[in-house]
Amino acid sequence: MKLLKTLGIGAASLVLATGLAFAAEGQKPARDVSFSFEGPFGKFDRGQLQRGYKVYKEVCASCHSMHYVSFRNLSDPGGPEFTAEQVKAVAATYTVQDGPNGDGEMFERPGLPFDRFPSPFPNREAAQAANGGAYPPDLSLLTKSRPGWYGTFNQLVNGIGGPEYVYSVLTGYQEPPAELAAEAPEGKSYNPYFAAGHWIGMPQPLTDDQVTYDDGTPATLDQMAKDVSAFMAWTAEPKMEQRKRTGFMVLIYLGILSLLLYLVKKKIWADAH
Repeated sequence: MKLLKTLGIGAASLVLATGLAFAAEGQKPARDVSFSFEGPFGKFDRGQLQRGYKVYKEVCASCHSMHYVSFRNLSDPGGPEFTAEQVKAVAATYTVQDGPNGDGEMFERPGLPFDRFPSPFPNREAAQAANGGAYPPDLSLLTKSRPGWYGTFNQLVNGIGGPEYVYSVLTGYQEPPAELAAEAPEGKSYNPYFAAGHWIGMPQPLTDDQVTYDDGTPATLDQMAKDVSAFMAWTAEPKMEQRKRTGFMVLIYLGILSLLLYLVKKKIWADAH
């Protein structure tokens, strides 16, 4: 028991030290944003996911891939829930590489619902060459791999803050403090929320009225950042609503089972007292 206690304390200290080390790099904690999918009973806002897809398609897709999402996923329950015809139309706006054909050659064709979102670049080197040496990360799982805040207890209670991180970065571009302005790397922008340091290779991607929402929602910078952050939260966890429903049913089942076991135990041992 003493050994286990020692190991537990050591592990906890290591986790806390790791969190402090990340924080010491100077990343500013993400802004606290309210999303509809937060909490044990939270759900994705279908309209917000559809708007978020539009922001991704018209702004983000020119540099960022989304390898783990297929076009047909856009019609899945719990997601944007596009119709089958809308999914076909979305897929057809993309060009994907297929083959080989009968002559052993690769060819290009319009996208189909079962295709995954294609990368805007043929390879990593081409992506870096087009972005000043920076490699635009794939957005499929970004909200699961980029924490918005640190601290073991904080993340246990509030999650890692991935969507908040994306929102904060998109809205966090600003002029650097005077003491840092002189050391600004060429082609970099100042963003205190960026996980890899204050200087980010991506210029500010969003500005007011950059897209036109089909539902008439004003396309402010704040609104677009929230919408695309929610969309990326869905791509990272498309079965979230199903998981929450299953978890709730499991808790009910365990509660009933615990009550039955308690009553059985009382019945069996009733004569022993």
